[in-house]
Amino acid sequence: MTTWTTRPETPDDIPAIRDINLAAFPTSQEADIVEALRADPTAWMDGLSMVAVGPDGAPVALALLTRCHVDGEPALALAPCAVLPSAQRTGAGSAAIRAVLAAARTRGENLVLVLGHADYYPRFGFTPASGFGVRAPFDVPDEAMMAMALDDTRPVPTGTIQYPAAFGV
Repeated sequence: MTTWTTRPETPDDIPAIRDINLAAFPTSQEADIVEALRADPTAWMDGLSMVAVGPDGAPVALALLTRCHVDGEPALALAPCAVLPSAQRTGAGSAAIRAVLAAARTRGENLVLVLGHADYYPRFGFTPASGFGVRAPFDVPDEAMMAMALDDTRPVPTGTIQYPAAFGV
């Protein structure tokens, strides 16, 4: 298994990050969302877009956290997470996710939300958001809308998630 190096994205990584999203998803929607989030100063948080890089230093995976809210209280949305197809199932995506969660914890953030595969995200500590009293603003299977408190000694807000405008919900 490869040991991946992770780091915050740099301006030089922006074209590679777009290419990762274009390769990992069937449409350009996720790549376009990342660009819209990057342009939104109320959503974008420097240092919370983490890449895993290959031996040549080129990004192969992305994990992005941006500001969202739960009934007006700050939280973070983990989306998108993307890996070049050639690096999928190698641990690159997991490394980027672990790194971005660690960076958020270091910054004093707490509640992280993700809409994703119920068989993938629990390995990082995510559980159904309903257990926190948090719900999506749209219909979604309970097991797919997940949350994690980075500091379980702190309270987390309850209510409905308000995503940044870039997500279109």
